[in-house]
Amino acid sequence: MTILPGPRAYRPDDSAALSDICIRTAAGGGDARDIYPDHELVPAIFATPYAHLEPELTFVLDDGTGRAVGYILGTVDTPRFVKEFREQWLPLVADRYPLPEGPPQSPSDEMTALLHNPERMVLPEVADHPAHLHIDLLPDWQGKGYGRALMNTFLAALHARGVRGVHLSMLTSNTPARAFYDRLGFTEIQVPDPGPVTYLVRGTQPDS
Repeated sequence: MTILPGPRAYRPDDSAALSDICIRTAAGGGDARDIYPDHELVPAIFATPYAHLEPELTFVLDDGTGRAVGYILGTVDTPRFVKEFREQWLPLVADRYPLPEGPPQSPSDEMTALLHNPERMVLPEVADHPAHLHIDLLPDWQGKGYGRALMNTFLAALHARGVRGVHLSMLTSNTPARAFYDRLGFTEIQVPDPGPVTYLVRGTQPDS
């Protein structure tokens, strides 16, 4: 029987693929393996803690053979996630990624500073959209409708849990990603001093 590509629930044996997808899309959608010598650093901020803390909200795009080639993951409650990140996740990775002393000297230092500051994710402007998400697909799987399928899977999971709003942040310079989110009904919300990112929000009712 032929198995078609599509979203499915995350499994523990997807962990390595999750990290690989994350680092290969971390440079504004492009490959960041040359930027960060430790290829697990960026995933330790934006991917693996979600699979660890809320695996029931982690979904992958299966290529039809069991291999994950994309993912969507997040949390239903950002303030709670930040607390659990601080108390449960950071102790697991802090020895490998100690907080740099002084100002960051490299992209890895900048990322490590983000790792040690999960409270940056709590913004009053998005309090009405308490869930947040990250979505990434390998380049060969982009632009074929799989991103929308992943998003609808995630939104349906949020909606079933009674969560009414979700937000995300994205690099403002990543115009293809912004076009994708616009098509999915996300709208921009203003926050003070956003830096290089834009914040977007939407309700959780999945598209038909």
